[in-house]
Amino acid sequence: VSGNGDIIRLSREEDENMLHAAVVNLGALGIITKVTLDIEKTFEVRQDVFQNLPLESLKENFDAILSGGYSVSLFTDWQDDLISQVWVKRKVDDQIEELGNDYFGAIAAERNLHPITELSSENCTEQMGVPGPWYDRLPHFKMGFTPSSGEELQSEFFVPKENALAAILTLEKRREEIYPQLMITEIRTIAADNLWMSPCYQQDCVAIHFTWKQNPKEVGELITMIEMELEPFEYRPHWGKLFSISPSLLASRYEKLPEFIALCKKLDPEGKFKNDYLNLNIYS
Repeated sequence: VSGNGDIIRLSREEDENMLHAAVVNLGALGIITKVTLDIEKTFEVRQDVFQNLPLESLKENFDAILSGGYSVSLFTDWQDDLISQVWVKRKVDDQIEELGNDYFGAIAAERNLHPITELSSENCTEQMGVPGPWYDRLPHFKMGFTPSSGEELQSEFFVPKENALAAILTLEKRREEIYPQLMITEIRTIAADNLWMSPCYQQDCVAIHFTWKQNPKEVGELITMIEMELEPFEYRPHWGKLFSISPSLLASRYEKLPEFIALCKKLDPEGKFKNDYLNLNIYS
């Protein structure tokens, strides 16, 4: 529903470019009332978790480690030159092989784990290689259960895949500052898309996610520091999490922003959907 109250239907068949413009719209284009999804045939996934991946192994095998499954997540607290956990999620088919007890130097877990190792794994989806439906393995946490720690602040930064290892090693140097306010960091790959305002617009990315303790002042200072460290790597922040990048620098990272703003003005000419967040980060 547009700012004028018109009902607008967007589809690939009618205007794929318009659809790409609107999928990540930050609430600026209107109110979404219905969504039609493409689906694929259901499949099963197994989830294997490994502990204590040496940082040196990550340096030497970065692409291989992160491409070892349908979805791979690294969890780290930036301590002891180790990646705390590696979660490897793989489609179950006739060709799937056992990964064994060693994954590039990380050792297979002997029980289900929470990404924050000291917390109970009760809320987490089944691990230990037990097959299950995709919807009960691809998420880290069970439906109906509290995700992560539940009481937290979050920030996430997307860097082009070719810059990712250098970005991670740069942040590793600031680990003693990061650690006191951190619950856990997750590192994962995300494929490129064609959505205008997506952080992964036309570039494969590695996302570096931070789950923070609820200390806004200290965390805010750390986010500013992290953004400064990531500046040479052309990062884009997650729109729905904490960031402090200037609007002008943010705008420079989104080549389709001028066209997106023009579309906003077309569908919401009176600015009914504007708010402080959009005024600062989009319209300014």
